[in-house]
Amino acid sequence: MLTPRHGGSGMQSKIMGAPGLAFETWVGTVIHTVAVHVRNSKPFFLALLLAIGASISWVSTPAIAQQASAPTAQPASPAQNPPNPSTPAQPAARAGSSTPFTYRTSVSEVVLYATVVDSHQRLATNLQKQDFTVFENNVQQTISSFGQEDVPVSLAILVDNSGSMAQKRAAVNRAAIDLIQASNPQDEAFIVNFSDEAFLDQDFTSDIGLLRKGLSHIDSQGGTALYDAIIAGADHLAKQAHHPKQVILIITDGEDNSSSATLAETVRRIQALNGPIVYSIGLLYDEPDHGKGRQARKALQTLSDQTGGLAFFPKSLDQVDSIAAEVAQDIRHQYILGYHPTQPINQGGYRAIRVEAKAKGMGRLTVRTRQGYFAQPQTQSGTPPSTPTRP
Repeated sequence: MLTPRHGGSGMQSKIMGAPGLAFETWVGTVIHTVAVHVRNSKPFFLALLLAIGASISWVSTPAIAQQASAPTAQPASPAQNPPNPSTPAQPAARAGSSTPFTYRTSVSEVVLYATVVDSHQRLATNLQKQDFTVFENNVQQTISSFGQEDVPVSLAILVDNSGSMAQKRAAVNRAAIDLIQASNPQDEAFIVNFSDEAFLDQDFTSDIGLLRKGLSHIDSQGGTALYDAIIAGADHLAKQAHHPKQVILIITDGEDNSSSATLAETVRRIQALNGPIVYSIGLLYDEPDHGKGRQARKALQTLSDQTGGLAFFPKSLDQVDSIAAEVAQDIRHQYILGYHPTQPINQGGYRAIRVEAKAKGMGRLTVRTRQGYFAQPQTQSGTPPSTPTRP
C-alpha cells in the first residue's frame, strides 16, 4: 500500500472508497445515545432513532448522492464484490441525441470496446454487427449487443513526475488538457502524478481548471514507480468511476525502477478488474533502443496491447500534442460488442478474446480490443496499492 506524502492521510478514506467516514462516526454516536433512551420504549425517542437511521442512506457519502442523479450504472467496489467481467455497459442512446445515456445490465454478458482500422491505419467507422466475429478461447460467440456510441468515459491521467521529466512537464500538461478538451464533454478524469510514490492531485471532475491545477503539481524528483501507479489508478477507477467505460493514459519517459509490483502482476490486476483500456506515451527519444530503453518500450507496448489501447513513442516532445489528439479520437470512435460466453462464467479461469472484422470493399481490417479477461477473478493477495492524496 502506498503511503501518503509527509504522513498526510486526512483524505485517504475517500481514495479507499469510504468518503464521509467522520460524519457517519458522529451519527453512530448520536444513535447510540438515543438508543439508551429507547430502552424504555419511549415513542418519541424511537421515532427519532428511525428518522436518523433513514437519513444516513441519503447523506452519508457524496458517492451515493451522485449515484442517485447519474444516468449511468455505478460499478461495484472490488472490496465488496469481486469484479464481474460479465457486467456490460450498453448505451441506449446514440451520440448527439437529446436522450440521456442509460445503461442496461446483464450478469452473463461480456462487453468489449473495439477500435477498427484499415490497412492505412485509418479508423473504420461504418461497420455493422454482421461485419464482426468474436472468439473466446478460439470458440466463435454470438454477438448479443452492438453499437458505436460516443459514450462518456472515466479517465485516469497518470503523469511521470520523476527527476528526468522536469523539462518535459509543461508540454506534457498542455497535451493532457488538449486531450480532455477534445473528448466527450460528459467525460470525467482524475490526475495522478507519480515518481517513487503516486499522488492523487485531482479527483474525478470535468472541470478543466481543476484538472489543470492538478497537473501543475510539478516537483520532479525521485524514481519511477510506474506499475504501482497503474495498479493504484485502475483500483481507483474500479471503486469510484461513474462510467463503465474506463481508460488510463500513461505519460512517462523511463523504465519502472521503484515499484513493488511487476509488469505481469500489473497486467493481471487490470484483467482482474475487467478493464480499463491503457494508452501509453513513452517519451523515450533520449533512450537508446537497447537495455533499459528497450525494456521500457516493451512494458508500455504490453500494457496497451493487452487492454486494447495504443502505445506511442514520439521522436520529440513536439509530437506529444498531436498524439493526445489521436488518443481522444480513438477513444470516441470505438464499437461496443456484447456476447454471452458459451462457456459459463461461473466456471472461472482466464478467457482469451479475439475479434475479427470483414466488410465488402474495406480491404484488410484490424480490430483492437482487450486480449482476455478472468471470468471469476481470484482474490488478490494483500491489499492493492491505493493512491494517496497530496497533503
